[in-house]
Amino acid sequence: MRILSVNVGHAVAAEWAGKLRRTAIDKRAAEGRVAVHENGLAGDERADLVHHGHRDQAVYAYAREDHDWWQARLGRELGDGAFGENLTTSGADVTEALIGERWRIGTALLEVTAPRIPCVTFRGWMGESGWVRRFTQAARPGAYFRVVEQGELGAGDEIEVLVRPRNGATIREAFAAYHGDRDLMRKILAYPGHGEKWDAIAERVLKS
Repeated sequence: MRILSVNVGHAVAAEWAGKLRRTAIDKRAAEGRVAVHENGLAGDERADLVHHGHRDQAVYAYAREDHDWWQARLGRELGDGAFGENLTTSGADVTEALIGERWRIGTALLEVTAPRIPCVTFRGWMGESGWVRRFTQAARPGAYFRVVEQGELGAGDEIEVLVRPRNGATIREAFAAYHGDRDLMRKILAYPGHGEKWDAIAERVLKS
């Protein structure tokens, strides 16, 4: 398991980017080593700090294998970083990573926190009909990470899984929990290291 590409982006104006009309979803490959700070990668901006400014969403990873799966269905090339991910991985089943799982990449230590939930900006960026629905149904959301130990990483670095919680919820299960699976939501809440955002999400899901 390794990192194929480390991707960062700058916030720019975009009419399709929701109410804010600004986005940094266009990520481009960074050269050399990239510093990993508490709230994300050096040189990576966020336009929407309300929805993407939380430390539990400091780094976003997506698997090259899932990009290839989408390429076959969309009929167009998807380069590394195409979904706005910071880390494009190879050989890692990101969707089956567990909430609380810890990855050593370079000198940084990252912890899996949540799946990516598609939004209107992602829909506008992709320009595909029914994109939010299609992405949701595919259940290949990629994973967000918090930064446990700051450091640096780069393309070619190996991914070493240092911690994998027992009986934890996978990213795929967390995605289903977000979309209304109450049993899976309770499974996430039972994990003591679940991020604080899950408490608010659980309130919506369990009371619906």
